Amino acid sequence: MNMSLVTMCYLGASVCFIQALKGLSNPRSALVGNAFGLAGMAIAVATTVSLIVALREAPGTGLGLVALGVVSGGAIGSLLAKKVEMTKMPELVAAMHSLIGLAAVFIAISAVIEPAAFGITATGVHTIPAGNRIELFIGTLVGAITFSGSVIAFGKLSGKYKFRLFQGAPVSFAGQHAVNLVLAVAMLGCGIAFFLTQAWAPFIAMAAIAFLLGVLIIIPIGGADMPVVVSMLNSYSGWAAAGIGFSLSNPMLIIAGSLVGSSGAILSYIMCRAMNRSFFSVILGGFGAQGASAASAEGGAARPVKSGSADDAAFLMSNAESVVIVPGYGLAVARAQHALKELAEKLHKKGVHVRYAIHPVAGRMPGHMNVLLAEAEVPYDQVVEMEDINGEFGQADVALILGANDVVNPAAKNDPKSPIAGMPILDAYKAKTVIVNKRSMAAGYAGLDNELFYLDKTMMVFGDAKKVVEDMVKAVD
Repeated sequence: MNMSLVTMCYLGASVCFIQALKGLSNPRSALVGNAFGLAGMAIAVATTVSLIVALREAPGTGLGLVALGVVSGGAIGSLLAKKVEMTKMPELVAAMHSLIGLAAVFIAISAVIEPAAFGITATGVHTIPAGNRIELFIGTLVGAITFSGSVIAFGKLSGKYKFRLFQGAPVSFAGQHAVNLVLAVAMLGCGIAFFLTQAWAPFIAMAAIAFLLGVLIIIPIGGADMPVVVSMLNSYSGWAAAGIGFSLSNPMLIIAGSLVGSSGAILSYIMCRAMNRSFFSVILGGFGAQGASAASAEGGAARPVKSGSADDAAFLMSNAESVVIVPGYGLAVARAQHALKELAEKLHKKGVHVRYAIHPVAGRMPGHMNVLLAEAEVPYDQVVEMEDINGEFGQADVALILGANDVVNPAAKNDPKSPIAGMPILDAYKAKTVIVNKRSMAAGYAGLDNELFYLDKTMMVFGDAKKVVEDMVKAVD
C-alpha cells in the first residue's frame, strides 16, 4: 500500500475528528459532529487494516486476530450503547477511558518486546532509539495511571460496590501526599533507568508504580469533584494515545490523541473554574472529606422544613408568570426528563414562561444535564447556562429544583468556612418561591446540608422525581 496514500487517509480521518469536536461543542450540531467522528474512525480502521494486509510477511498473518478484535469490540460497543441508561453514562465514559489507558500500556509492552514489528528498529535489532524509549516511558506511565484511576472513578460513579475504595466519600490516610510524592519520584527513577539501560526490571517496576499511583490519586477525591475527574481522565487517555502514536510513527494517532488530551485539559480547567477550585487542589483531594464531617455535624435531617404535595406545587407553578427549572442527578436517576418536558409544555400553554437552568457540574459528568434534556427533545432555546440564567432568578416566581443539591447550596456564597465556599452556584434561593423535589433530606454528593431547604419560601416535595413530576402534570390538567 502506498505510504503517501496511508498518510492522506490518516490526515482525512484527523480532519474528521477535528470537525467532530467542533460539532459536539453545540447541541444543535452534535448529530453532525457524531457523524464526522464515526466517519473518521471508519477511515482510520479501514486504513490500518489495509496497511496490515499490505505489510504482512505471510498470507493471513495477524488478520484473524485483527478481525476478531474489530468484530468483538464493535459488538460489545453496540450492545453497551443500546443498553446503557443516561444515568450510567458517566461510569461508562470512565470505563472507556480505562480501556484506552490499558491499550496504551499493552502496545508499549509489545513495542519493547519486539520493536522491529512496530517499525521502531530494523529486523533483528532490539536496541530501541533514545527518543522512542522516552515516548514508550511516557505512554506507559500515563496509560497505567489512566487505567487504574479510571477503574476507581468507575466504581465511585456507579455507587454499586461496597469496597471502600469505590465509595463516593474521599479515602485518605496520614502522609498520603508524601507517599504519592515518593511513588512519583520512584516511578520517574525507574523510567530513567529504563531509558538508560532498556532493561525489563525498571520498565515493569515503573508500570506497576504507575498503576498504584493512579489508584492513590483518585481515592482521596470527593464525589463533588467527580465531573472534573472524568474530564481529567479523558485528557490523560488522549495523551497516552498520543505518546504511543509517536512511538509507532502514526500521525493519525498523534493528532487524535492530542485532540482528546487538549480538549479534556481545557474542559477540566473550565470545570475547576465553575467550582472555584484550582486543578491541583482537585487532583490532590482538595475537598470532600470536610464535607462529609460538615453534614454529620449539621444534623440537617432533624430541622423542620415546609413540605407539600405535587398538587400544591402544580398550583403554584400554574399561577406563576415565570418558572425556572433546575435539573439535577436525582432527575437523571428517576429518568423523569420526559415527564418534565410534558410538564413544561403544559405550563407553557397556560402562558407560563419556562426555562431550564444548567450548572456546569450538575450530575456526574460535564454536560450530563444537557444530554439528559436533549434526550427528551427539550427545545435548546429553553436550556440556559448558569452565567446567563442567574440574573433572572430574582424575577422568577418559582424555582423548581429536581434532584439538585450542591449546585444550589447558598453556603457556597454565605459560609466562608464551607468546603464549597466560593463555588459558583445557581441563585435559586433568589426566586420568590422555591420548590424542591428530593427523595429525602439526605445530604448531596458533597456531603453537605443545604440551607436552601429550610427557608420560609421553600416547599419540599418528597418522592421519586418521575412520580412527583407525573403527578404535577396531572394536577396542571
